[in-house]
Formats: sequence, C-alpha cells, structure tokens
Amino acid sequence: MSDRLRTARLSPSPDWRYAGHSVFPQGYAVPLILASASSSRRAMLEAAGVPFSVQPSSVDETQMKLRLDPTEIALELAKAKALNVSGSHAGDWVIGSDSVVSVEGRVFDKPRSLDEAAEHLRLFSGKTMRLTSAVALARGGQIDWVHEETADLHVRPLSNAFIADYLSEEWPAVSFCVGVFRIEGRGVQLFNRVEGSHFTILGMPLLPLLSALRQRDQLSE
Repeated sequence: MSDRLRTARLSPSPDWRYAGHSVFPQGYAVPLILASASSSRRAMLEAAGVPFSVQPSSVDETQMKLRLDPTEIALELAKAKALNVSGSHAGDWVIGSDSVVSVEGRVFDKPRSLDEAAEHLRLFSGKTMRLTSAVALARGGQIDWVHEETADLHVRPLSNAFIADYLSEEWPAVSFCVGVFRIEGRGVQLFNRVEGSHFTILGMPLLPLLSALRQRDQLSE
C-alpha cells in the first residue's frame, strides 16, 4: 500500500443501541468531540456542517516525538489524543488528529520565536517538505478507526528578503503552524508544486473521516 494513504478499521460499526437514536441534528446519534484546539480542524468540521464540541487533549506530544519514527508520529499522536479524551466520555465519539512535518528525515515543531521561524524557512528552502496528517476515532476508551495520509510540498528557493517580508505579514499567525505556513493564505507562495490532498495539508484527512462517521451512523447517508 502506498505510504501516502493508510486506513485501518479496528472494529465494526456502532452496536444496535445507537441505531436510529437521534439526539443531534443532521443525523447525529451521540455527541462528537474534537480532541484538538486546532483552528483549522475546527474550521474544516464547521464548514462541512458537522456539529461537535471541542476538548483539547492533555497528551505530552514532546515525549512521543522523541521516541517515535517520523512516519509514525502523526498516527500515534492522533490515537493518543482520541484515547486521552475518550476515557472520560464513555458514550461519545472522539476525534483525535495530528500533523507532522519532516524535511530530509528531520521532524520540525512549531516555531518558538520569529528567529526560529526564519531559520526553519531557510532550512526548507529548495527542499521537499513531507506533511503527514492522521485522524482517529475512539469511543469508550478504545480506538475504533484510524486513517493517515501524506502530502509532499516542494518548497521553492526562498530568498532572505522574501522570508523577512513573509514573516512580517504572517507572524504571529504562523507560530501556531507546523511548517510555518497557512496554505489557505500567503503560505501558498512557499511552494512551486504540491502533491497530496488539500485537507491533509490543512491538518486532517476530512473526506475519509466523514465517510467513517457515516458508516457509524453519525452522519446521514
């Protein structure tokens, strides 16, 4: 299977107790929780018309990133976030999601300062940025479904003048973004070619998630 796309269904659809039991509008049977404070993930679900609440997880991402291979970090963090919140919401579906940026095997975190953001952009210049986004569904403290996708973003050569001008416009908004860019904004100017799903680049494989929710009777067919 291609390393760009990986899906696993770990258990069957919800049991009969939830079939046809509508509490939320638009076909929702039980509450749905997003275990992330990401504004882009919230915006994706809101734009798709999916009712949900937000409860960010308390997972220590730093420790997991230290002991995992770059290709596994996003998937394991998505699962960990979903499980972290699911443990205290036994009857609810919980969405966990995470994105990881790597360049030449090195994993990059969100920039901690303006100087570090400029350093990251200089390191990205002329190279391929690999962005992996994963999403997981959990309920009752168990992972039910996971999906992972990868996008390759080819960064054009960036001049120091461009980097300075770009950050003067985008900082501090991009301080919350792994990869120091917002693809829906000026960040698109960093690249000369992109391979992969737009939703993956935004931070969550949305279409597979919507399909998984429909299969579990959480969205109407």
